[in-house]
Amino acid sequence: MAITQVLDTALDRSVVLGYTSLGSRLRRRWWPADPEPGSMAGKRVLVTGATSGIGEAMAASFATLGATVHVLGRNAEKLAGVARRLRLDHPATEFVEEVCDVGDLAAVRAWGADFADRVPGLDGLVHNAGTVTDTRTESPQGHELQLAVHVLGPHLMTELLLDALTASRGMVVWMSTGGMYGASLESDPDGIEYRDGDYRGLKAYARTKRMQVVLADAWARRYDGTDVRVESMHPGWVETPGVASHLPTFRKLTRPLLRTAEDGADTAVWLIATRPDSAPGHFWHDRAQRPTTFGWQREEDPAAVARFLEYVAITTETPPDWD
Repeated sequence: MAITQVLDTALDRSVVLGYTSLGSRLRRRWWPADPEPGSMAGKRVLVTGATSGIGEAMAASFATLGATVHVLGRNAEKLAGVARRLRLDHPATEFVEEVCDVGDLAAVRAWGADFADRVPGLDGLVHNAGTVTDTRTESPQGHELQLAVHVLGPHLMTELLLDALTASRGMVVWMSTGGMYGASLESDPDGIEYRDGDYRGLKAYARTKRMQVVLADAWARRYDGTDVRVESMHPGWVETPGVASHLPTFRKLTRPLLRTAEDGADTAVWLIATRPDSAPGHFWHDRAQRPTTFGWQREEDPAAVARFLEYVAITTETPPDWD
């Protein structure tokens, strides 16, 4: 066990070895067992950003475990096409199409109220919807779009679905990225909204992914001791349409080692299906908890975290009762 822990940590710190398909191939030799076949029969899961890549693969994986899967996307036509493929591949599974623009807080509020009326219990919620913009773009409410899609919309959605999650002892998983290690938490409004300098899309992406990890940990602390669980994770380096569009050079150099979408989806599915024990930080990769900062990075400043959480609560008009 000690040897595998040392090797696992070495893979994680090397990044290239741990984040690529080499990492998951090696770790499969010692990581926790797969969920039992049919272990999610009678359970219900919602996956956002389900129209391609990791989200679509996640929906398929939940289906193989017997769950009813709600697939959410903002484009109804594209969502219908994905749902059609999933139903053909998994004819025994019920797939429910959910149309909502996660970056539009008004749309999330309307959709969330409707969903709560239709679905009394929710066993799993995966915040997988994502976007990258090359120039600073704003949501309908005037927020930086990546912030709205990755942080504000998912936070509001979680609040709106709390009753359903509580009823089913549900788990929420935020899909972050290993790139968040290169970003620090912004806690003043200009930094959070990326009004503090020349806009760089990938830097803004990493900022919001750091915010997701901090927010998920805050949610986990808020509901510690209850039946609702909240975690975050990163999928490693995955071959997705987003990587092809926004990181073409990176993709060209690493393509032989990139993970499949199914591999990237694995830990989120495993978390919801098995509900493993979790410690503060609540950040996972390849079925194991990972540090939220590297050795040279300081831990998050509690005052900065508090200011960030306050901003999220104010902008989404949600309760500010953080721990």
